[in-house]
Amino acid sequence: MIQPREARQRTKTLARRAQRGSSSAGSKSLAILTRATFILSNPFYTGLFRYSKELHEGKHEPIIVKKIFDKVQEVLKQRGRPRHKSVIEPQVFCGLLHCATCGMMITGEYRVKKQKNGNVHDYIYYHCTKKNKSVKCLEPCIRQEELDKQISSLLQKFSLRLDWAEKLLEMAEVNKEQSAQSVSVFVQESQIKIRAINQKLQRLLDGYLEQDIEREIYREQKTKLLLEKKSLDEKMARIEQKQNDWLEPMKEWIKVATNLVKIARDSNLLEKKVVAKEIFGSNLRLASRAVRGEPVFPYLSALRAAESIGKIPESLIVVPFV
Repeated sequence: MIQPREARQRTKTLARRAQRGSSSAGSKSLAILTRATFILSNPFYTGLFRYSKELHEGKHEPIIVKKIFDKVQEVLKQRGRPRHKSVIEPQVFCGLLHCATCGMMITGEYRVKKQKNGNVHDYIYYHCTKKNKSVKCLEPCIRQEELDKQISSLLQKFSLRLDWAEKLLEMAEVNKEQSAQSVSVFVQESQIKIRAINQKLQRLLDGYLEQDIEREIYREQKTKLLLEKKSLDEKMARIEQKQNDWLEPMKEWIKVATNLVKIARDSNLLEKKVVAKEIFGSNLRLASRAVRGEPVFPYLSALRAAESIGKIPESLIVVPFV
């Protein structure tokens, strides 16, 4: 039977081991630590016990005081936190940039720096993966804060003015109505052609049944008419389906472009990455800790329009669709 004094001594010994992180090798070590954790986190030794996930007061004599038990729990909590070693792991801006020197991807790395006074500082920086063995890449690393600052600055350059956005939406609606009218005219013309083809098919069948047309000629003419009809049917369906395919993507672009300043000023790094990917595609490069890139359409057009302010009349910047 374990005496209270012996139990207290064992508990304190286990607490010291947990704090130092002492352990043996292999599965035996894991089993010992698991058992030790169970013992050290069991409130039974403080005069309490758990039953059905609920804490109850016991009638047995406590082995340790609750103050020591709480201190042990804090040590276990600290020990249970993941150790942030200097390892390369996916960070939010990973997959967004390429190295301007060797063309390889830029990856992120989490670092923890412990000072002699006990202060702990953690930070994230990005650097080239240096996987291109044919190039000696000397591209320096960049802190996430600086990278965020540069990306935010880039995003704001592609912001769309609210008055321009309203004008573009108005022109889009006008273009939508004009497109609908054009499609309607095409559908009506196609339907007239299809009715004429149906009439030809019926006459062709009548001639064949009356034996006025030979079988081979009938088959050949029927195939030709059916293919023509099928082509018209598919073209009609395709045009009706795609007549406004451009409208929703354009509205979404206007929505994002008008919110770029807000997105750039917010602290949501993932949202910045998504928008930057949309603006630049795979064209973002990191060169000497500077982010550079060529935007894709329509953001390239938005940038050129913004750069044209003061150089040409604004009436020539935002023009109707053609």
